[in-house]
Amino acid sequence: MPTRTPEQIRASIELNRRELGTSLELLRREVTALTDWRQQLRDHRREALIAAAVAGFVIGGGIAGVGGILFGRRKRRR
Repeated sequence: MPTRTPEQIRASIELNRRELGTSLELLRREVTALTDWRQQLRDHRREALIAAAVAGFVIGGGIAGVGGILFGRRKRRR
């Protein structure tokens, strides 16, 4: 089993340290890009508008339904 010299071990550690630094910087950039909600909204504007419309429809219907239950419906005279 060949043994490495202390210089080779130091060089290997330094190389690993540089690679780790580069990997962390790339990861930091990716996380920043993925968590930028303003850019995500710009990139997915159509989907966001559809989701907002559906949510408004559901919430509006839910409020109308609760209002009907709480306040009752007026009976029509014939």
